[in-house]
Amino acid sequence: MERWRLLNLGYSEPLVAQTFYETVAEAVHRGISPNTLILLQPDSPYACLGYHQDLEKELDLRFCEGAGLPIIRRSQGGGATYLDRGQVFYQIVSKGSEIVPRNIDAMFERLLSVTVETYRRLGVPAEFKPLNDVVVEGRKISGNGAGMHESASILVGNVILDLNYDLMARVLRVPDEKFRDKMASSMREWVSTLKRELGEAPPVEKVHYTYAAAFEELLGVELHREEPSEEEWRIFEEETKPRHTSREWLYMEAPPSQLREGRGVKIAHDVKVVEADHKAAKLIRIRAEVKGDEILSAQVRGDFFALPKEAVFRLEEALTGVNLDESAISDVVNRFYDETDVQIPGISPGDFTTAIMKVKDLL
Repeated sequence: MERWRLLNLGYSEPLVAQTFYETVAEAVHRGISPNTLILLQPDSPYACLGYHQDLEKELDLRFCEGAGLPIIRRSQGGGATYLDRGQVFYQIVSKGSEIVPRNIDAMFERLLSVTVETYRRLGVPAEFKPLNDVVVEGRKISGNGAGMHESASILVGNVILDLNYDLMARVLRVPDEKFRDKMASSMREWVSTLKRELGEAPPVEKVHYTYAAAFEELLGVELHREEPSEEEWRIFEEETKPRHTSREWLYMEAPPSQLREGRGVKIAHDVKVVEADHKAAKLIRIRAEVKGDEILSAQVRGDFFALPKEAVFRLEEALTGVNLDESAISDVVNRFYDETDVQIPGISPGDFTTAIMKVKDLL
């Protein structure tokens, strides 16, 4: 049975909550700290940016500043989000452990079995959804990420007690308020919480205890509660903290391959809200909620003229349930033109097909 360290840091300032595991990973890499499970919660709200994202394109900086929300860029991938005391973070840092598979798919499945079991013991029938989500009846109830720091492997995730859906949507930079409203609505539909599932979230201490007990039993390890070492705090103060508070780190530009026209926001596992523009003789703007490749709903906007103007609503209805396959989209658009006898000067059926398929580029 492997012996692991448990660091329960309770309520921690946002920078510690979001980055201290990197300090631990550096210490584990150097061989001065053992394999470690960290449990904690942010003591105050903040906005968080994924490693590969462009700060000014993802977050509403004016709102965050006005609301007093610090912004932290994490070292792991994923999307921008809002975090607060409503989440319990678990952060798993290891090197050379037999219980942590090296294959990323296998690692998610093995370690997230603990998250699934935690929810089940708390009364929520959660399930693992590959690659890295935990869901209940199709709704996301835990977000997770993984990576490497030198020779140390890292998995981070959360048990969601409660969510402020409106603030989660508000911190993001979006094309307009209608897009924001659609995001908030989609989040409520596809992301759940312990409070929502149980009527009331259990005490934080119960969540900590339940997760740690499941960790020991399912993975076959022995946890020993300790405190961070003096060397780890030194690494945090002299290395981790200066890096994460530097302007160079926060304003790091995303690689060119990550920068695409339009806006796509991941809501839960395979659900996204996307807005894509296509400039033909007139602008076509497609806003869609998509699950996998299936269009759940769509809005068609732009600066074009349609006669009759109500005909475009027929196209929106026809797109519901259609997969983002060019041939299928082309069939829907052509049938729309044939059945409505619509006139849209400067816009051809091919223009609409191209515009709708741009949604797929943002998934």
